[in-house]
Amino acid sequence: MLSFFFRWRENLRLAIYDNRQKILTTLRIIGMLVATSAIVSILYLYGFPKTSESVRITREIIQASLLFYLIKYWIKLFLSLDWRQFIRQNMFESFIMFFLMILILLYLFFRNSVQQFFQENLSVEMLSSYTVIFIQLYFFIIFALELGRGSRFIAQAHIGPAQLLALSFILLIAMGTILLLLPEMTTSHHISLIDAIFTATSASCVTGLTVVDTASFFTVKGQVVIMLLIQLGGLNIISFATFFATLYRQSTSLRYQSLLKELLSVEGFSDTRDLLRRIFYFSITIEAIGCFFIYFVWGNNVLFEDNGQKIFFSVFHAISAFNNAGFSLFPNGLYEPVVRNAWYLHIVIALLIFLGGLGFLALEDLISIRSIRERIRNPWKRISVNTKIVLFTSLALILFGAVMFYLFEKNNTLKGMGLFETIVTCLFQSITPRTAGFNTVDFSHLLTPTLLILMFLMFIGASPGSTGGGIKTTTFAVIVKSALATISGKKTIEFFRQSIREESVGKAYAIVLFSMSLIFISTLLLTITEPDKSFLQLAFEEISAFGTVGLSTGITPLLSEVGKIIIIFTMFVGRIGTLTLALIFSRKVLYTKYKYATTYLQIG
Repeated sequence: MLSFFFRWRENLRLAIYDNRQKILTTLRIIGMLVATSAIVSILYLYGFPKTSESVRITREIIQASLLFYLIKYWIKLFLSLDWRQFIRQNMFESFIMFFLMILILLYLFFRNSVQQFFQENLSVEMLSSYTVIFIQLYFFIIFALELGRGSRFIAQAHIGPAQLLALSFILLIAMGTILLLLPEMTTSHHISLIDAIFTATSASCVTGLTVVDTASFFTVKGQVVIMLLIQLGGLNIISFATFFATLYRQSTSLRYQSLLKELLSVEGFSDTRDLLRRIFYFSITIEAIGCFFIYFVWGNNVLFEDNGQKIFFSVFHAISAFNNAGFSLFPNGLYEPVVRNAWYLHIVIALLIFLGGLGFLALEDLISIRSIRERIRNPWKRISVNTKIVLFTSLALILFGAVMFYLFEKNNTLKGMGLFETIVTCLFQSITPRTAGFNTVDFSHLLTPTLLILMFLMFIGASPGSTGGGIKTTTFAVIVKSALATISGKKTIEFFRQSIREESVGKAYAIVLFSMSLIFISTLLLTITEPDKSFLQLAFEEISAFGTVGLSTGITPLLSEVGKIIIIFTMFVGRIGTLTLALIFSRKVLYTKYKYATTYLQIG
């Protein structure tokens, strides 16, 4: 019987072989239309006020879409030349489809037993909600897989890494804006277009500046959208697409590898795909551990409605902290009275900020199991020079910021605190300007010298390859070393007995020059559009936006529409990098193997 089936299948496949590609193309087109209708239905289900009839219709559309994808999968499996290879290449999709088939078979052959089980263990409402969540999760996975498949064609398009990075964030901001404009995302069922763009940009660029209160203005649905934008923006949506692409694609072209190499700022070609997977898993693991600890250190003053809300608050703040976003579900951030004195919570969030700001490559080099095992096996192997510079500069800046904060604020915002509370607050407020944006003190009461120190820390920002902004710690370290080398007459710049390339030094100076120019021009424009605000307030706001920090003296909601647009542009450039923006609009030199006669130029 089985051999007869395989012979029949083979004869049928031979009969339709010439039309195989047409069938697959047709299925792909229909699949896009079905997926679009399903996504629109899900958006309607979540984003608009509903009636019982409209809910029934949208759920039927979603269920019909699910049935189509089930049929589509089996047709593709039937038409595949090697069904084993097809299953391996579509592992996620295969797992979901076989799981669905088991559920359908159980329901068909054991309907009464299944219905009795659910009636005894789950309510109709709970079963319905679980079904809806499962279906939505399925479509998210399908969308991610399709995004991964589409990423294969990135290398074929004539789009450079700089343009691709900028375009990915523009698309993410656009999607976030559309979602936040849906009525069910806000408690008032309305948000202005400029405020939606500002919030989507702030979340996607992991900044944290807000024009409306995240805690009270947005519903739980809106807060979930913001959390997803933070996660996608923090790890970069390109990384997500490539991650899903590498789940089933075993090899990629040299051009594709080169593109990933430039996006990840690594030198080698061989391990870019593997590195992406490690970054993805590493980030999720740290966020999960952070969420676990946050859950247990909220303190007794925070009264949650139920355990679900406590879990959601823990997940949101863990993601926001590790991605250096600074968004909080409390109206006054961590200065809210119920968490103002939750010192252990501050420590956990500060650690997440610090880890997120180190950069993925430095983290992997420092604390990944793979790196630790290699150092144990090979005692001569040390952490890379890049990691040493990142770690040393970060710790030095944190210590400097904490000492300065204490000296300036000991008789102001720190007055009345004990030794432990003072140390935690000083360290936290030194770490948070490194692109995080959480606050445990009232920034409107900070002294002018303190604000200037924080502006300095915000300008430097986090480390390369991290979720943060700013000119980056390595850029600052190279500039300082270069200045010292110039003064002492040295021809090369050295770190830990390693010479730094001239190309890196030139890039560091270019980043600082472009960054200072952007801040100067934007602040100048803000003084024109916001004449009622002080220069210090506007400069602080601008540098906070450029460093994707999110700290504010409280003027963000009071900005004019033009002022908000300036800050939106600054947040965007701060996330993708000033050098990336310059590369987008510059033309690469084709010939560099020439040199004009040297002349003397007076400097200083």
